[in-house]
Amino acid sequence: MRLGKRGFHVLDKDLGRITHVETAQIHAFRPVLRLGLAILLCVAVLILSMGMMGRDPGFVGVGAGLIVACWLGLAIGSNDVANSLGPAVGAGAIGLLPGLALVALAEIAGASLAGGAVTHRLAGGIFDAGFIASAGQEQMLMLAALIGAASWITLASGAGLPVSTSHSIVGAIAGASMAALGAGAVHWNSLLTIASAWIISPLFAGALAAVILAFVTVYVREAPDRAAAAQRWLPVLIGAMAGLFLAYLALLVARRLDIWPLPPVLLALLTGFPVGWMIRRRLEAEFSGGRERPRMKHLFRPPLLASVVIMAFAHGANDVGNVAGPLSVFLPLAGTGTGTGLQVPLLVLLMAGLAIALGTLLFGRRLVAMVGTGITRLNPVRAFCVSLATAATVLGASGAGLPVSTTHVAVGGIFGVGFIREWLDRRRNRNREALPAEETRRRLLIRRSHVATITAAWVVTVPMTAVLGAVGYLLIRLATGI
Repeated sequence: MRLGKRGFHVLDKDLGRITHVETAQIHAFRPVLRLGLAILLCVAVLILSMGMMGRDPGFVGVGAGLIVACWLGLAIGSNDVANSLGPAVGAGAIGLLPGLALVALAEIAGASLAGGAVTHRLAGGIFDAGFIASAGQEQMLMLAALIGAASWITLASGAGLPVSTSHSIVGAIAGASMAALGAGAVHWNSLLTIASAWIISPLFAGALAAVILAFVTVYVREAPDRAAAAQRWLPVLIGAMAGLFLAYLALLVARRLDIWPLPPVLLALLTGFPVGWMIRRRLEAEFSGGRERPRMKHLFRPPLLASVVIMAFAHGANDVGNVAGPLSVFLPLAGTGTGTGLQVPLLVLLMAGLAIALGTLLFGRRLVAMVGTGITRLNPVRAFCVSLATAATVLGASGAGLPVSTTHVAVGGIFGVGFIREWLDRRRNRNREALPAEETRRRLLIRRSHVATITAAWVVTVPMTAVLGAVGYLLIRLATGI
C-alpha cells in the first residue's frame, strides 16, 4: 500500500489541527473575554468601595470571590468544549445542540462525583493552613488567586496565547500564599508533584493514543476483511471501555456512600459484556447486506460518541477544582475543616460544575461550530484514540488529586497519534522515495513549533500568575486594611 503525496497531504492536515483549534478558540472566546474584563472591573470597584466604607472584609471576599469564580467556570466551559465535542459533531455522530446538552450533563456528573480530590488539593494542599491568622485572611488569599488567574487568562486570551486554567490557578494560589504567609508556608513538594504531572500526563496520553491507534490500524483497518475484523474487535474495545468507565463510576459512588466498593465495581465491570454484545449485534445487522469494506468513519461513530461522554466527565472531574477549590474557602457551608482535613461538600462541586456546564451551553456552540470541520480532519478513528487516551489520563490525574491541563493532555495524544502514523507509514512504504530536505525540515519545524508553544505556555503561565496573585493580595490588603 503506497500513500504517496496523498498520505503526506492527510498528515499535513493532522499537524495543522492544533492551529485550527487555537485560532478558533481565540475568536470564539471574545464574548467571554469581554465579560471577563467587565467582571474584573466590577470586582475592583467592589473591593475599593467596600474598603473605603469600612465594610466587613469577609463579606467583600465572599461577594467578589463568587463573581470571579463563576466567570472562571464560564470560561472553562466555553473554551474547552471543542476538545471533547468537536470530533463527534464533525463526524456526524451527534448533532450540535444535543451534543452540548450531553457534554454539559457529563461535566456536571464528573464535577459532582469525581471532583473532590483536585478541589481538596487546590483548597488546602498548596499552602499550610496553620499559617492563616484568620478566616478573612484566607478568603482574601483565595480572592487574590482568583483575580490573578482570571486576569492572566483574560490578558493571554486577548493576546491570542493559549494558556491553561489549571496552570493559572495553581500559580496564582502559590503567589498569593507567598505574599500572605511567606515562602515557608507553601507546600513545595506538592507543587513539584503537580508540575511533574503536567509533564508526565501529555507523554502518557501520547503513548496510550499511539497504542490504541496501532491496534485499530493493524487489526481492523488493514485487515483483509474489514467488516469481520470490526465485528470481532470493536465490541471488545467498546465493551472494555464501557466496563472500565462504569467500574470507575461505581468506585466513586461507593466512596460517597461509604460502602464496600468491590461488589458494585465487579458488577460494573461485567456490564462491559452486554455492551459489547449489543455493539456486535448492531454491526452484524449493518453489514448483513454484503458491504465488505465499510468506511472507518461509519464504524467509529458510536465509540467516538462514547469517548465524548467520558472525556467531558473527565474534564468536569479535573477542571472543577479550579473553581470549587477557591470557592470552598468562601462559602460557609464548606467550612468543615482546613488544610489536610478539609472536606468539600457535594453542593460546592455541583455549583462549580453548573458554572462550567453553563459556559458550555451559552458560549460553546460557536466554538464547536467553528472547529468541527478542522477537528474532523483528524478523522473519527484518530479522534477516538485521542479522546479516549485523554479521558483515561485526566481521570487518573483526577483520582490522584492532580490538576492537569486537559488541552495539553489532548495535544500529547495528538502527538502520539502523529508519531505512530509516521512509523506505520514508514513500515508500509520502506521503498518509497525519500522526501526533499526542505520538506523534512518543514515537518520537523511544525512539530517543534507546537512543542515550543506548549512549553512556553507552561513556563510563562505559572510565574506570571504567581506575580499577579501576589500583587493582587497586596492590593486587596491595602484596600481592605487586613
